[in-house]
Amino acid sequence: MPTSSCLRVVTSAAIVGGLAAVLLTTTARPASAELVFFTTGRTMSVASHRTDGDSLVLSLRGGGEMVLESALVERIGPDEVPYPEPQTAQAEAPAPIPASPTVTTDPRFDPIITRVAAEQGVDATLVRAVIQVESNYQPGARSPKGAVGLMQVMPETGRQYGITNLYDPSANIRAGVTHLKALLSRFPLALALAAYNAGEGAVERFAGIPPYLETIEYVARVRSLLGQ
Repeated sequence: MPTSSCLRVVTSAAIVGGLAAVLLTTTARPASAELVFFTTGRTMSVASHRTDGDSLVLSLRGGGEMVLESALVERIGPDEVPYPEPQTAQAEAPAPIPASPTVTTDPRFDPIITRVAAEQGVDATLVRAVIQVESNYQPGARSPKGAVGLMQVMPETGRQYGITNLYDPSANIRAGVTHLKALLSRFPLALALAAYNAGEGAVERFAGIPPYLETIEYVARVRSLLGQ
């Protein structure tokens, strides 16, 4: 009996040691990642991907997802660069789950947004999301490409709708919403947003969301605010 008891103790210790070694090996292993090769020649490292009908859903390594047309991607392969998971002490409390992004409002401009959106038959929440991503409610914003104001309207687009003073919040919102309505009458939401960012010609040329990283991220950010 003593010999048998001793064997059980040794065997248990060996199992515990073996498990510890496996755990250490698993902890030290870098996190896997994938490399997305776009048809434009650009690449992006992501955590993983999955298909959803004709769309490709990319799980971003920093969190969140990006949805784009499958035709924009040439291939996806393993990313050879290791991305180790951050080590966390056992006694440390789990990190809180970050809140989902939400659409914000600005009392200075919300009455205008509500009125113009209702007049044009466009969802006011969509307009707020576009403004939030475009300028974060800065009426004096101007992009390097020359887009102006709250909804970052290009001067030629404003003139198309008879509006020239795009730094005026009311005029800017009217031009932006009118243009957004025109795009929504031609394209589904994702493509209308892509056209708002990159132009209608780019959407037509690529028959979908153009393979521009800025446009892909723009569409993803607006849709994320809308809970899509």
